Amino acid sequence: MRLTPDRVAAEYEWVREREPTVVALINETRDALGDRFGTDVASVAPAAYREAVDAVFADGEVAVNVAGYVAILRNLDVANDYPGFVVDEVLGRALAETIAGGQPLSLLAGATFHFADVHTHGADGDAAGIDDLDAALAAGFQTRLPGWEWREEPSPFGVDVDG
Repeated sequence: MRLTPDRVAAEYEWVREREPTVVALINETRDALGDRFGTDVASVAPAAYREAVDAVFADGEVAVNVAGYVAILRNLDVANDYPGFVVDEVLGRALAETIAGGQPLSLLAGATFHFADVHTHGADGDAAGIDDLDAALAAGFQTRLPGWEWREEPSPFGVDVDG
């Protein structure tokens, strides 16, 4: 596989076009996590997803890595799937973490990837990595996007360095 600016742009378009599947999975994941943790989590609109995809791919250093993970997972297939599940899990978690950004969001995205992945299954004939790719995109972008109450307010642990 060779990553070029044109290949990164092609993967960007693919991720944007995956919006109906990914946004639905983001919202399903948020609903399930909200129920699990006893909180309401705002749903994500398609436009917010597209804006977040634009932001991720606008940062060239992030974009090339995201495009690489996407390209690999899109084409990753393992005979009988199960023997190869470790590699698609590792790649999916890394993709989710890269999309989310630095700590602590990357840790949350990695954990959310595994949660979303349990509820995601590709269609018959899909490569084994597609369901992990969808779970990774959902986990990374749902973590990155607003909607969690605890992220809406400034952290009480921040130090006021100006005062």
